Amino acid sequence: MKYLLVTALILVVFWLWRHNRQVERDEAARPQPRKPSSQAGAATEVVACSVCQVHLPRSEALIGAKGIYCSEAHRRQAGD
Repeated sequence: MKYLLVTALILVVFWLWRHNRQVERDEAARPQPRKPSSQAGAATEVVACSVCQVHLPRSEALIGAKGIYCSEAHRRQAGD
């Protein structure tokens, strides 16, 4: 009887150990939600070049007296 009890206890401990490992493996395989970065909420204004109509962020655009341009060549081409 003593051996039966010890065997049953070992089986229960083994089952709990395997069950916990399976749960951890499932959680690791599940894709984690992406954390928003500090710039994720910041919207970037997009503008179009006055010559070729290419869209680019305002921070990368060249602003002239006659419009907004994607490159120095287009700014010169427009006579700005």
